[in-house]
Amino acid sequence: MRQIVLDTETTGLSPSQGHRIIEIGCIEIVNRRLTGREFHRLVNPERDIDEGAERVHGISRADLESQPRFAEVADELLDFIRDGELVIHNAEFDVGFLEHELNLMQHPQPLISSHALVLDTLALARQMHPGQRNSLDALCKRYSVDASKRDVHGALIDAELLARVYLAMTGGQAALSLSADRNNDIAREEDSAARQRRSDVQFVVIPANDEERAAHEAMLDRMQAAGACLWRD
Repeated sequence: MRQIVLDTETTGLSPSQGHRIIEIGCIEIVNRRLTGREFHRLVNPERDIDEGAERVHGISRADLESQPRFAEVADELLDFIRDGELVIHNAEFDVGFLEHELNLMQHPQPLISSHALVLDTLALARQMHPGQRNSLDALCKRYSVDASKRDVHGALIDAELLARVYLAMTGGQAALSLSADRNNDIAREEDSAARQRRSDVQFVVIPANDEERAAHEAMLDRMQAAGACLWRD
């Protein structure tokens, strides 16, 4: 299963007020493993950024003057997310902005649902932790995800944090790196060795009766009629 954890930063809070996307960050997960593939673009919004929004993400209009417009990166973004499942915290916000941008450029398929499924981790967190704070910061603390390097909000770093939070929320045992896999293998080997050293375990062996042995032989006859039967070899 392919999932893309996505986050955006914007010039303000609402596309209905003319606000635009200025940063897009995506992290790929395949079969509950971070693959290392990512999509990250800064975008020139062609308008000013609200002071409150700039305090959150630290990106100024001057930082974006030389960056491409959304229409110039849209096809690359849609190719990256196509036929996957988007994992987004407060999906209504990000999807609303993405669809607003696609409509502005008159894209023939402006609905995100035409390109990918969408999973809202905020709605999921509210189901799992009713009555509690479920912001990304709160979830990082709850699931012991290290967010110490996050001085300001950024689309790519927030997507990475959300990816780790999502894996913890929905399973907890998913390996996030090769070293984690190796540590799990070592733990399983040590546990297996410890069990094998026990001398006080008494095993009960129940032999098959005549009827069960006859049924087994009949099954082997049918298998052998179709070709070689390894159990008789």
